[in-house]
Amino acid sequence: MNFENIIVAIDNGIGQVTINRPSKLNALNKATIQELHDAFESLEGNDDVRVIIVTGEGEKAFVAGADISEFANFSVQEGAHLAAQGQELLFDFVESLRKPVIAAVNGFALGGGLELAMSCHFRIASDNAKMGLPEVSLGVIPGYGGTQRLPQLIGKGRAMEMIMTAGMISAEEALRAGLVNHVVPQAELLDFTKGIATKIMRNSPFAIGRAIKAINANFKDGVNGYETEIRNFGKCFGTEDFKEGTTAFLEKRKAVFTGK
Repeated sequence: MNFENIIVAIDNGIGQVTINRPSKLNALNKATIQELHDAFESLEGNDDVRVIIVTGEGEKAFVAGADISEFANFSVQEGAHLAAQGQELLFDFVESLRKPVIAAVNGFALGGGLELAMSCHFRIASDNAKMGLPEVSLGVIPGYGGTQRLPQLIGKGRAMEMIMTAGMISAEEALRAGLVNHVVPQAELLDFTKGIATKIMRNSPFAIGRAIKAINANFKDGVNGYETEIRNFGKCFGTEDFKEGTTAFLEKRKAVFTGK
């Protein structure tokens, strides 16, 4: 697939999506959101891809926010449509992918950039990363899931403070708050992230996809996460991966999973 705003590469089972608008600090515009959707959809359907990493081009920014010039003159209805469409196309879409998506946060992750990172299944940050949701300084609130996912990740009080002050936190502060899992030097970020991806790829793709579904269920209104876990636990028993995993364990060898 040909893209103008992102770069997609596949290597040894890892699909890497790089947002490539460095002159705009990789800010998200409509075209980039659509391209990201198309890329994630393609990688989800590619049997050669087991884990997806998303990062930003350059050393300054993961994604420094949304492209404000696109919506500065929007009406109430246009603003609501922008948020709804973006959530459906990208942010909720990424969160619900059955393949693990890791955000390698390589600099500023602000506004829509932090919201994109939070929609990924977990986050690893470079030591120069800065994160925040500054939308209220523009007279608006986070609209791509930020008011929902940030409290889930760091707690209500901390999320309230971050959103209301429009402030940024450092990578180390994000680590202490539980917003990111690891902080590493920028030069090591992608290799470190790929190392975790490699560990993930040793395990059953089918089971990982079902685990993602069960974990996400706990954060959805009206959904019983325990029932979702039980149902998906049961589904694993009908797979080749389950037979291979249990047989390999009993035979004291490494399992070779196919995702079926």
